[in-house]
Amino acid sequence: MMRWMRWASRLKRRWIKGEDTKPHTIPQHVAIIMDGNGRWATLRGMPRIAGHHAGMKNVRDIALAANDMGIHILTLYAFSTENWRRPKDEVEFLMGLPEEFLHIYLDELAEKNVQVRWMGKSNGLPPHTRRAVDEAAEKTAQNTGLILNFALNYGGRHELVQAARKLAEKVARGTLKSEDIDEARFSEELYTADLPDPDLLIRTSGEMRLSNFLLWQLAYTELIFVERYWPDFTPEDLKQAILTYQTRKRRFGAL
Repeated sequence: MMRWMRWASRLKRRWIKGEDTKPHTIPQHVAIIMDGNGRWATLRGMPRIAGHHAGMKNVRDIALAANDMGIHILTLYAFSTENWRRPKDEVEFLMGLPEEFLHIYLDELAEKNVQVRWMGKSNGLPPHTRRAVDEAAEKTAQNTGLILNFALNYGGRHELVQAARKLAEKVARGTLKSEDIDEARFSEELYTADLPDPDLLIRTSGEMRLSNFLLWQLAYTELIFVERYWPDFTPEDLKQAILTYQTRKRRFGAL
């Protein structure tokens, strides 16, 4: 019995760390739309904010699992520009979660060599939220492990408009010629300018849409939609998504 338990424990560790995946095809950049927190709570007779809190805790588990699996970048859709339309008390709670998350988990993430980043509109964020994510980014800037990138107050259309506006201003000033604008030059004006495009997008909760997330960057990304709500999404689910990704042949428009 004890021998079987030790074997099962080793198997579980291998599963979570992704040791039976193909190392050469581990996606370099995984993006996740963390959907379903409110519905998760409602099903349990709890307020929606309880689901958001459970989802916050799950970020830690998935980030550390991604780091163990050899994923280089994990971009999480934390708060969209459209989420401001939600009830005021829910928005206020959501704006407090980054500060709470980083207060609890930042030291552990830093010890694991995780680099924390964020992207999105700084205007409109409460000062305490902006301060928490900026301080975390500064503290972990030299770390060389997983890049944990939070999309916070982020909207894909806004990002594209801002990129176009920056290029137009440079053309107007004479520092850039319009004929020099190509896809590579346009990408340099995006929040993700120094990051590769996602190889894999995962959306939880069973919904099948992008919801204004990384509209430019996801052009050739593999998409996987998972039925589980985000608080129930486990490292094993992440592993299964990677295994599915590894069965696909990415052709980028070619044969």
